[in-house]
Amino acid sequence: MEPAPSAGSADRAARLAVTVFPVLVLVAGAWGLASPGTFASWGTNVPYLLGVVMFCMGLTMTLTDFKGVAQRPWAVGLGLVAHYVIMPGLGWVIAHALGLSPQLAAGVILVGCAPSGTASNVVTYLARGDVALSVSVATVSTVLAPLITPPLTLLLAGEYLPVDAGSMMTDILKTVLLPVIAGLVVRLVLGRFVDRLLPVLPWLSALTIAVIVAVVVAGSADAIKSAAALVMVAVVLHNGLGLALGYGAGKLGRLGKPASRAMAFEVGMQNSGLAASLATAHFSPLAALPAAVFSVWHNVSGALVAAWMSYRARAAERGAEASAGAEASAGAEASADAR
Repeated sequence: MEPAPSAGSADRAARLAVTVFPVLVLVAGAWGLASPGTFASWGTNVPYLLGVVMFCMGLTMTLTDFKGVAQRPWAVGLGLVAHYVIMPGLGWVIAHALGLSPQLAAGVILVGCAPSGTASNVVTYLARGDVALSVSVATVSTVLAPLITPPLTLLLAGEYLPVDAGSMMTDILKTVLLPVIAGLVVRLVLGRFVDRLLPVLPWLSALTIAVIVAVVVAGSADAIKSAAALVMVAVVLHNGLGLALGYGAGKLGRLGKPASRAMAFEVGMQNSGLAASLATAHFSPLAALPAAVFSVWHNVSGALVAAWMSYRARAAERGAEASAGAEASAGAEASADAR
């Protein structure tokens, strides 16, 4: 999945998407907060909206994404373990450290137990990371979410609120796995037609996630004023530590810098739309608040960290080129002296 010859236009499009998406989600959240009555009756539609997002994700997949897993099992396995160990563990630690209420604690932990974020691949590309690895880890973490997210949530959040892991597993199958598989099948059958739609799919997903955030925020509008600051602290810590520890996991696994950049985003960015949907259905609108805030913040932080990583990578490349040029020049001078 290396950038095509039109990498410049693709890079501009990706930067635009990553820039506009958090703004769009922020506006939607503000709308939900200012006019909760507008979205009061939309709560039951959140799972269907998430299904639209996951169907779009399936449409962007190809069989090559799954072949990458077989070609690099160690790297993908490390990414999967890091994702489902680091983020759930951080969620539990942060909930305890900040003394969050049961609803908010369960919401933070549920965010940590979700699969990789839908924007992680684009951010990895902007960071000059290993996009193929990013896609493979995101794909596997999403496919395995029905088997991993419910028991992890039960284990870590069960002390705060009752967790029906079986019902949660069924919901993830219906709202995540089935739409993803349906999208993949449509892509295989109608490949040429879907290829024409690919530029539109990220925007459709962004608009749908924005609506989900508006609905979630509207449902907990009364509690946001008193809890927003604490939730923001929890989200920033959760995301920031996830990005750092994800990068560290890649370094410890000796995957190289591009792969470590991919690991940072596959660990630190979550499918917060799924977390919001599950929290609303199984806990309460208040428990979905951390997921709504995470939806905005992890895209902002992801874009900033990607820009910094890209700058460092470009600087390192320029330094290597300058060093190679100096060595070549010194070699030429030595050869001339010898003659």
